[in-house]
Amino acid sequence: MEEIIHLYHTNDLHSHFENWPRIREFLKERKKLHKETGEEAIIVDIGDHVDRWHPYSEGTLGKINVELLNEAGYQYVTIGNNEGITLPHEALDSLYENADFKVLAANLYNVNGVRPDWAQPYWIHKTEKGTKIAIIGLTAYFQKFYSALDWEIREPFGELHTQLDEIKKKADMIVILSHLGIHDDEKMAEDFPEVDVILGGHTHHVLHQGKMVKNSLIGGAGKHGFFVGQAEIQRDSAGKITKRNAYLYDTNELPESKSEKEWIDGMYQTGRKKLQQEVLVLPCDLESDWFESKELSRLLCEALREWTNADCAFVNAGLLLEGLKKGPVTIGDIHYILPHPINPCIVKLSGTELKEILLQSRDSDWPHMQVKGFGFRGKVMGMMVYDRIGFVETPEGIVKQIMIDGIELDPKKRYRLAIPDMFTFGYFFPQIQRSVQKEYMMPEFLRDILLWKLKKVYAVSR
Repeated sequence: MEEIIHLYHTNDLHSHFENWPRIREFLKERKKLHKETGEEAIIVDIGDHVDRWHPYSEGTLGKINVELLNEAGYQYVTIGNNEGITLPHEALDSLYENADFKVLAANLYNVNGVRPDWAQPYWIHKTEKGTKIAIIGLTAYFQKFYSALDWEIREPFGELHTQLDEIKKKADMIVILSHLGIHDDEKMAEDFPEVDVILGGHTHHVLHQGKMVKNSLIGGAGKHGFFVGQAEIQRDSAGKITKRNAYLYDTNELPESKSEKEWIDGMYQTGRKKLQQEVLVLPCDLESDWFESKELSRLLCEALREWTNADCAFVNAGLLLEGLKKGPVTIGDIHYILPHPINPCIVKLSGTELKEILLQSRDSDWPHMQVKGFGFRGKVMGMMVYDRIGFVETPEGIVKQIMIDGIELDPKKRYRLAIPDMFTFGYFFPQIQRSVQKEYMMPEFLRDILLWKLKKVYAVSR
């Protein structure tokens, strides 16, 4: 029997709910349309739906995101790194307790080697016409982060190979929900020709008409709900796939949902209300500036060093979006000025390596550089702020000496440098990225550490 199967997919919403009302209405209408025409419609999310920058996601530790997925009729989701490594172990373990959909995460395990009871490696979806579709979920291999949170994450391709051995005998068609990124998706298509469709995320790639690699159709719908993706698969009466098409729908071009502006604002305000617990009282304003060293950024840097018991530390002032006003301070105020899901990190370095990194940190182009990703939710990098690090300069501004806690840096000594974990990724500091001696301290974010420091310095809540 001939059949048309539609796979609708979203990914990397990152709690940007401003497009959600249109996405929800679009998916409901499409599901109804396909049911009327006798075609199968499956709705999936590829992870990073949760992002704790939004106060409602923060205030519920992601459970509002699960409610939204339920309401929109999602059937299958996989987790992204934002669900996996920005939530404490207990919060992820209970995140999906009220989910109406299947959570697929083949390469995630408890540390005892047993999968969490809320996750399945795959699910066999049987269509109305009897086609068996194996849907497998895979998430990014951030081994050190998962280990620090008492999870075991396994290499995705090895896990996929294991699952495919079992699935091949059960399924007529294989679909991967891949929060691995476009390069791994392309490699997956090369290495696993039995996979029919790969719906991807993580690298926020936009594939307007999909991409065929070997026998696999790859899809990707960008980020923040700017697009909804669709993969359309046609099968003939013998079960052979005869056509594969991919489309993206720009949510800006979808009809405006009723009262959507009020709904979006209400989500934010409701989230703020959940974070109104007073935690301390400030006797004075604490200023912050992206391009000057101010009291609040210095306190953040000092807190980072003290929390990690490091020899020295530096942070970028752009992490603090604003300062704090005199008077009562709430959890929401701390969240507002430090929304990033960024953890402390200790890097163990020789004096020679530390010197190279510190000199790089003084790059004059960095303060105004716009930063995207790596957990950063601000605008620009901002200047570097240091704790127990000093520079002795010539009148021309050339560094002739670096001091660590008042003593000249020793090239042969080993040092513990505390930094925001964003500096271990990407292009910032190659020396840090290459270093194997990194310790990620989790689940605390920088905002938790700043609050800890402020409570030490100033009066605790009445």
